Amino acid sequence: MKNLFQNYSGIILLLLGILVGSGIGLYWPEAVPALKPIGDIFLNLLFVSVVPLVFFAVAHSIADVEKQGKFGRILFSMAITFLSFIVIAACYTIVVVWLFPTQALASNDLVDLNSPAETQNWGDRIVSFFTVGEFTQLFSRQNMLALLIFAFLLGTAVRRSGEKGVFFKNFLDSGYEVMKQILLLVMKAAPIGLGAYFAFQVATVGPELFGFYAKPLGLYYAAGIIYFFVFFSLYAFAAFGKKGVRLFWKNNIYPSLTAVSTCSSFATMPINLQAAQKIGIPDSIANVVIPIGTTLHKNGSSISSIIKIYVAFLIIGENFFEPSNLLLAVGITVFVSIVAGGIPNGGYIGEMLMISVYSFPAEAIPAVMIIGTLVDPLATVLNATGDTVAAMVVTRLTGQKLNPETTSDSV
Repeated sequence: MKNLFQNYSGIILLLLGILVGSGIGLYWPEAVPALKPIGDIFLNLLFVSVVPLVFFAVAHSIADVEKQGKFGRILFSMAITFLSFIVIAACYTIVVVWLFPTQALASNDLVDLNSPAETQNWGDRIVSFFTVGEFTQLFSRQNMLALLIFAFLLGTAVRRSGEKGVFFKNFLDSGYEVMKQILLLVMKAAPIGLGAYFAFQVATVGPELFGFYAKPLGLYYAAGIIYFFVFFSLYAFAAFGKKGVRLFWKNNIYPSLTAVSTCSSFATMPINLQAAQKIGIPDSIANVVIPIGTTLHKNGSSISSIIKIYVAFLIIGENFFEPSNLLLAVGITVFVSIVAGGIPNGGYIGEMLMISVYSFPAEAIPAVMIIGTLVDPLATVLNATGDTVAAMVVTRLTGQKLNPETTSDSV
């Protein structure tokens, strides 16, 4: 019994914090302004800890890969896995909206359309997406992809340096271990910090779920929950059979609760890394697939992208199910799922891309934005926890085995 409590004490305390926060948000909303700073402080500590962790984890893992062929297999398997998952999620959602059609939605004034004008063209946006102009700008959660690319290059350079790069490689190894310990200290405050943040969510966003756009929202949450349980189980089974399914769900509770509490796959990433270690995914795979997947692998964004495109077509009275529209929707969804960063409501750029490519009128903008905001909790769960099961599939594709912490579940 004592061991059982030790194994699940974190989950129990986190659930307790979320329940208390939900109760405060529902029945004592006037107290939320005083609690929100607590949640913000926790998230800020988490964010500033995760950014250097990403850098050290990716660079350390790539520097530790001894054989070029092994590293190449990991990258190739990861790319195939990410692309396959995103396309499967998009096609699945197309089937869902075809089987369960909804009525057109009228635009409304819930969303403020007076957003600042974007002065950058798409060429400038691509440049700023992949690179930054100053080294110090790398270590910002708003430039995660640029940081990942730099960490890749750095790890590769360390590997190519041979014996002359050993000292720097030891620095990367040490930095990775230190940042893991910092995160462990920060996560001890998770029940309080996430509980306070969840109180704010319930008090502000929660009631809107029962307002406008109920049908597409209901469709998204129903399809998303089915995808979460059914498809993730299928992926885990394809990777390592029944034991893979058991290991995945046994260690996916804490990451799922963190994702739904923070609405940030970026904040969930360190919990995913811990879950991957318990599942037994090799560090050389987990420390590459999960950080990169936080930015480039978005199952939830794939589903929401199709839902938003479908609703926009309903508003303008056009046929979404034209073959050319469907192909373009899948293509946009792949790009949107990559663009969406690991932060709350990070798909805004992707939503604007969708409007631009289809040349949708202004009436479609409110629907796209409100749906994108209100599906964020479940989308984050799918985005974040999908990285762990993707790492399991990559482990199988590269011919490696799981080495779980619990010997009774070894594969």
